[in-house]
Amino acid sequence: MKIGIDIDGVILDYERVLKTYGDLYDFIELKKDGIINRNEHYLRNRYDWTEEERMNFVNKYFLKLSKQTSLIPGAKDVINMLQKEGNEFIIISARGGMIEEMKDIAIEKFNEENLSFNKYYWKQDDKLEIAQKEQIDFMIDDSYDVCKRLSTNGIKTIYFRDKEMKKLEQNKCLKEVSNWGEIYRIIKNESR
Repeated sequence: MKIGIDIDGVILDYERVLKTYGDLYDFIELKKDGIINRNEHYLRNRYDWTEEERMNFVNKYFLKLSKQTSLIPGAKDVINMLQKEGNEFIIISARGGMIEEMKDIAIEKFNEENLSFNKYYWKQDDKLEIAQKEQIDFMIDDSYDVCKRLSTNGIKTIYFRDKEMKKLEQNKCLKEVSNWGEIYRIIKNESR
């Protein structure tokens, strides 16, 4: 089976770290209470920041936080088990699009953790095109918008949803999970 996989919020716990420091930046540095949508995945839609404030946060924190982000519990074990069972993993990530070095940090982390993948697609805003090109059997992502678009277009999608994120209606092409044990169960049940 070919499994497409996002990095941030799926393999690396970057999204939770980003929200934590986003809230601190907003409250302490900007002296605001600027959360306009707690359920929003993207910084630009989560806070009432100006473009300058957002870019200051990006430039000050993105690389620093990326370096200190750890793996999501269970990610390494489940990926290794599924690979040993013959499944391919293809990274399809927007990482590296805004700050090129973020791609390198992810590769370093994967090397440190002895994780490898069959292919890598970096700087991908349109994951549907790659998923179709690669004939992905499942895509694992934590973005509401990405999961909605993929599943609506017939790609079986696993929505790794943080409790604050918007819900999507589950159907034959969309399953929602909150941990890697659930991902393993869904993929194994599909391959039976």
